[in-house]
Amino acid sequence: MVQKKEETVAFKAEVSKVLDIVIHSLYSNSEIFLRELISNASDACDKLRYALLTHPGLKHAAGEFKITLIPDSSAKTLTVADNGIGMNKDDLINHLGTIARSGSAEFLKTLTGDKQKDMALIGQFGVGFYASFMVADKVVVKTKKAGDETGWIWESNGADSFTIKEDKNIDYGTSITLYLKKDSLDYAEPIRLRYLVRQYSDYIAVPIVLKADQKEEVINAASALWTRNKTEITPEQYRDFYQAISHAFDDPWMTLHYKAEGVIDYTTLLFIPTKPPFNLFQPDRKSGLQLYANRVFISDDIPDLMPHFLRFVTGVIDTSDLPLNVSREMLQKTPVMAKIKKGIVHRILEELKKRSENKEDYATFWNSFGIVFKEGLYEPIDERKEVSELCRFHTLNNSELVSFSDYVQAMKPEQKNIYYLTGSDLETLKNNPQLEGFKARGIDVLLLTDPIDEFWIQTFNEFEGKQIVSVMHAKDDLEKISPSETETGEPLTKEQTDLLKKIFKKILGSAIGDVQTTERLTKSPIALITPEGQMSLNLERLMKAHGQQIAFNSARILEINPRHPLIKKLAEMAQKNEDSDCLTDTIHLLFDQTLITEGEPIKDPAQFMERMTKLMLSGLTKE
Repeated sequence: MVQKKEETVAFKAEVSKVLDIVIHSLYSNSEIFLRELISNASDACDKLRYALLTHPGLKHAAGEFKITLIPDSSAKTLTVADNGIGMNKDDLINHLGTIARSGSAEFLKTLTGDKQKDMALIGQFGVGFYASFMVADKVVVKTKKAGDETGWIWESNGADSFTIKEDKNIDYGTSITLYLKKDSLDYAEPIRLRYLVRQYSDYIAVPIVLKADQKEEVINAASALWTRNKTEITPEQYRDFYQAISHAFDDPWMTLHYKAEGVIDYTTLLFIPTKPPFNLFQPDRKSGLQLYANRVFISDDIPDLMPHFLRFVTGVIDTSDLPLNVSREMLQKTPVMAKIKKGIVHRILEELKKRSENKEDYATFWNSFGIVFKEGLYEPIDERKEVSELCRFHTLNNSELVSFSDYVQAMKPEQKNIYYLTGSDLETLKNNPQLEGFKARGIDVLLLTDPIDEFWIQTFNEFEGKQIVSVMHAKDDLEKISPSETETGEPLTKEQTDLLKKIFKKILGSAIGDVQTTERLTKSPIALITPEGQMSLNLERLMKAHGQQIAFNSARILEINPRHPLIKKLAEMAQKNEDSDCLTDTIHLLFDQTLITEGEPIKDPAQFMERMTKLMLSGLTKE
């Protein structure tokens, strides 16, 4: 039978860009190419080992699973081969011709052009197979998938395309041959390969065989790191294992290695990164956990293995209590999985509680993952109380992050509630007029700037018997606690207040729902609040930004400060002439200024400028 002709296929646009960035930005770390290729080879062996348990008749390469390194200094090549699952044509195109990792477009958008900054981003992204082109002018992949009758040859110089052709004479598994660049010939030297394997890949459970000088030598420990005793593992080995399985360059912020024994036995080696991965918020992001059963790889894509709010955790879970004769989909529904998940979550939260005692250290974790961790206040989980105790917040009165417990301990004796204000920017929130009354009374306020804050606050609204209340609905406490500073002078009389309310409603019309006086304001003349039970202004903005079709712009309540000199002046003007143009213009300007303060667009900027110009001209003329 005649074999099919060679086919040339263009790289997807994002692959070409990533290849260029990897080759030029990561060159100083070029040695990690070997770590990446060995990791992929190990995964291929793990996948075939699992496939053979469920499909015993599967055709595959004979013998013990192994990864073979074949350096050839005369040919200036290095070959990395495995007898794992192999690839077919579609696998080659999908895995080596496109970026299979989710969020590639978002990753590319984050690149800055600064090589040092982009290096960190690329490390979070994971360079995988593409790292080969840092050291090779050409890469040739020969592969045959277990169960198939034919193999394939993939070849590329890392520019803009690759070739692929059929070949029936290829053995099962995969071999990757790198034609080394002139400045990378040391990777064809056995002594260099021994060093790199021991530094980056010693933990790999599959034997790594160095075939050189007509000899074969296993150059790694060939035992799963998580099965070793903790006392035998160095911090550097933990770090290298973490970086290999997560394709990262940062050090783990926390390492959690333990064996649980009892009704269910399992071993875990888990890591919390120092820096968040770029695709942390991608909905199709795979879990960072690998599931093993008696050191047999099961899957790295079991969504329910970890609750969503802990999706930044990466590592390995190995148990002897899982059946291997059922599908991966069925595995995640077994009672064993539910118990393992509960035990792991409890242990992670327990360790986080210990680390939280060091505020500076814990702030590193919180600044990276707090926005995700707070989802645990919103998710229907049994551990919401434990999650709440580990949450930290910016507040009005503190420069350091504050816990719920810290807040409660510092509450005023007369204060009944925990108060919060939501928005998109911390500095803008600190200057919000709604906080003036709290500042005057020394009452602290949680300043919430993450999108998830608008959602958890709807379901988690009590801590240790204290209600969590928006500052806009804080009337009772403000009336009970005397301010240390306030606007001087007497407030408006009831007659003046009633008249001014009527005029504000007449002039602003449907732009507001009601007008009322407030004790919240000490320096500003007016402010806007959302009626209790209605969507906050910040949530409206978030929903709009995501294209949600909801009835927005609910008429908000306009609050006036009855002691403010400007409000008193307006009351005098109203008593003299309710239809004064100056009165009308000033009320419109005040309303527009309030919208600007809250980050909202004003309805008619041209009219705003006309009124402002008229007012300034009037003031200058009087001078």
